[in-house]
Amino acid sequence: MGVDNKIDYKCTLSKETQAIALEELREDENMRNQALEQFRAWILKHPSIKHCRTDPEFLLRFLRTNKFSLLMAQDMLKRYLQARQLSSDWFQNLDIDDPAVEAIIDSGYIFPLPEKDQHGRRVIMSCIGQFDPNKYTGSQMMRAQTLAFEAVIGDEENQVRGYTYVYDFSGLTMSHLSLLSVMEIRKLVSWIQNGIPMQQKMAHLFNVPKNATKIIDFSMSLLNDKFKDSIAVYKNMEKLKKVIDPKILPKEYGGDVPIADMIVAFKEKLREKREELKALDDMHIEISPEERKSLLTDISEGVSGSFRKLEDE
Repeated sequence: MGVDNKIDYKCTLSKETQAIALEELREDENMRNQALEQFRAWILKHPSIKHCRTDPEFLLRFLRTNKFSLLMAQDMLKRYLQARQLSSDWFQNLDIDDPAVEAIIDSGYIFPLPEKDQHGRRVIMSCIGQFDPNKYTGSQMMRAQTLAFEAVIGDEENQVRGYTYVYDFSGLTMSHLSLLSVMEIRKLVSWIQNGIPMQQKMAHLFNVPKNATKIIDFSMSLLNDKFKDSIAVYKNMEKLKKVIDPKILPKEYGGDVPIADMIVAFKEKLREKREELKALDDMHIEISPEERKSLLTDISEGVSGSFRKLEDE
């Protein structure tokens, strides 16, 4: 990590997206440059952060997710770095050439759609039943998921417009439900809310079997109100098509492009970004025993809230 604090940034946002950034995130050239300089200076002086990317593309994902609140962006970066070390089996070695990870991607478990939704948001789809819980572990599943997120997280348009998630729960079995322990589910929810620099605009869950409702109920109880409000659960595919244009979905769901072709294109992108994603493992933050204990306590405590009922309309 260098010590040069000069900001070298050229905005690649479309005019339309720049207008959205200004209205929703308070982002203009002055705000952006000032925040980037302060954020980078804070990282370079932080006693615990020993190595961290300080390029604008990396820092802006945290600033935009937090609407340019520098304090919130700093807190999220700390949690992001801490999570990568405390749960290295989930967040490190993000390599498409890892045989297990590549097989999971090949299965169609998780992949981005080529076309964006009606709001210009990147759509990430997960077909949970395609994951084989008898061949792969929960950690391998999480590593494939993290790889998919990190592959799209650097795109500036995505950072401003946010993300839509589509989860197909058909084929879910008890073996799937036992992949993650209660503590790991809490850890996952904590990371999604506080440690991943992605603006979740909507998450659409459909084909949810009855045997999964308790797990979803528990997971939802850990979410804050903002995240709860961004999640909708549908009984079937037909109800999903009322809110997502089926033309952008895979051919198997009413669109034009087969899942297999989407996966081929996605893997090409993963190989293009392979060295960049692997280099994330070079980042390092020191975590004291007291901080480690506090972080684990935060994850293990506090279950509140209620589960949104399945939508009937």
